[in-house]
Amino acid sequence: MDWYSTVFELIDMRSFSNLWFWIALAVMWSTASHWVLGVPWDMVLRAQRSQDQYDTDLHDIVRINTNRLLHIARVSGLWLAGFACFFLTMLVLLGFVYAYEFAQAVFLLACPMCFVGVSSLWVARTIADQQAQGARLYKLLGRQRMITQMIGMLSIFVTALWGMYQNLTYSAL
Repeated sequence: MDWYSTVFELIDMRSFSNLWFWIALAVMWSTASHWVLGVPWDMVLRAQRSQDQYDTDLHDIVRINTNRLLHIARVSGLWLAGFACFFLTMLVLLGFVYAYEFAQAVFLLACPMCFVGVSSLWVARTIADQQAQGARLYKLLGRQRMITQMIGMLSIFVTALWGMYQNLTYSAL
């Protein structure tokens, strides 16, 4: 038995018919909706229920992550946006113009996460500008989680439709 063919049989480069792609998609969106601005959602819930050390810890970690995101955006935001646009354009061309299925799959993973990143940056700026505390902070974090989940649901739906289309098209050949 050839090791090379066994590995590539297990890790099929046809993404939409591969179970690993769908597991990665589910894990990516589950993780993205659990970590809001780098803060685990259970920490937000714990801080809402009890106004003691958990609330202080939440405010500290939100302040640290907000300052970190805003610093990255100020220092290298334009470069990151340029590279992201280049990368997404490359994936669109490879995937949808040259019909390379792996690039289509990566694009369907990466593009929605760019929207989540922009939304996170917007919420971080709002938190910093308003110096949000207490109920206002919980509301902003909850809204960001809801936005992430809505983008995730739409992304999973579109990816599933495109994946079914690709699988039906490929199986007909």
